Amino acid sequence: MSTNVSGNLGSGNLTETIQSTRTAAIALAKLPSASKNIALEAIAVALEKNADRILTANQKDVTAAIAAQLPNALIARLKLDANKLQSMIAGVRDVIRLADPIGDRQIHRELDAGLILERLSCPLGVIGVIFEARPDAVTQIAALGIKSGNGVILKGGSEAVNSCEAIAAVMQEALEQSYTENQGVSPHVVQLLTTRAETLAILQMDKLIDLIIPRGSNQFVRYIQDNTHIPVLGHADGVCHLYVDGLADVTKAVVIAVDSKTQYPAACNAIETLLVHGAIASKFLPLAQAALQTKGVKLLGCDRTRAIIDIQAATEADWSTEYCDLILSIKIVDTLEAAIAHITHYGSKHTEAIVTEDQAIADIFTSDVDAAGVYHNCSTRFADGFRYGFGAEVGISTNKMPPRGPVGLEGLVTYKYRLVGNGHIVADYAGANAKAFTHRDL
Repeated sequence: MSTNVSGNLGSGNLTETIQSTRTAAIALAKLPSASKNIALEAIAVALEKNADRILTANQKDVTAAIAAQLPNALIARLKLDANKLQSMIAGVRDVIRLADPIGDRQIHRELDAGLILERLSCPLGVIGVIFEARPDAVTQIAALGIKSGNGVILKGGSEAVNSCEAIAAVMQEALEQSYTENQGVSPHVVQLLTTRAETLAILQMDKLIDLIIPRGSNQFVRYIQDNTHIPVLGHADGVCHLYVDGLADVTKAVVIAVDSKTQYPAACNAIETLLVHGAIASKFLPLAQAALQTKGVKLLGCDRTRAIIDIQAATEADWSTEYCDLILSIKIVDTLEAAIAHITHYGSKHTEAIVTEDQAIADIFTSDVDAAGVYHNCSTRFADGFRYGFGAEVGISTNKMPPRGPVGLEGLVTYKYRLVGNGHIVADYAGANAKAFTHRDL
């Protein structure tokens, strides 16, 4: 990692810094899995030993954010505590346990005698990750980058600068010591930038950076998408729904709704709209209201909902709003098809869930709803790389083309075709006397 973790990179040497990461990434791609795992364990140990240092720095950011009256959702994402720090460390060690995705031979084929084709997995190169608030993203992304053989450029938001610098410094010290002792992962494979000018600059570095991953608000992600020619992976919106079908288990539905909304309301996989079948609404809604309001959730509803429970009216804008807060809109629908139509119109293709005891209905929902995650009888909060067993994630993608959903190691690799011959030329396979390809899988 660069020694310039405090954001004192001048415009004159920023390109050199990114180039050093690209050079280090080329070397990283050739390292055996054991070398990468040694470096990751060194990072995990260093995070454990420096927990107080990191939490003290984070408290400075949280105090400043509260004083500046930043949104509650942002402060929730910004705040670290002992449990969150332990999850960060566990995420690094989970990545160690994952299989190395580099060098996997996906195709091994004889095109003709002595002419052998292979398709091999390889790193993307250098990934730029620009994120708001979330200081825990520093370790997640760095760990996945190292294991997948990619260089990583990290740019955190100004509201998290103390936290990010502290975490980056701890990681840097660990990587430098590990590199000195083992000559494995270069500390230059991960760089931390801290200024807005650097963000704008790297968006133009399409010759040096292979992928940009933005993590933050709708406005933030769309700005990144609109201001770079580098491919962008991510999602701008997290408008998730839970549909309680007419054949749902009411008790189960209430528990799932509460978890999906309140377990961590600032997350992009928390539900923003609750759809309820009319046949079950009068039984379900009073129970859901009591449970949700106990957790401090402000409820908004359509006219039919408000005829059953006493809550404020929802507006048209509410159906497409990502609150990232303890606010939930409720709408009654009369059919599965109406629920799917609502999700299709207002959803963001992130994560959608149904509660029902009818498997045929669940199958239609999970087949017809177009989203990265479609769930049956469980909370939308499971949409997470760590919970999927990916170790961690660099973000969640709502793109139709892969990678889609929580993006872990498999989303950070591509492949190349390697062809080995012995003087073979295409002219021998053309014309009247053309040779035939064998196309034999080996």
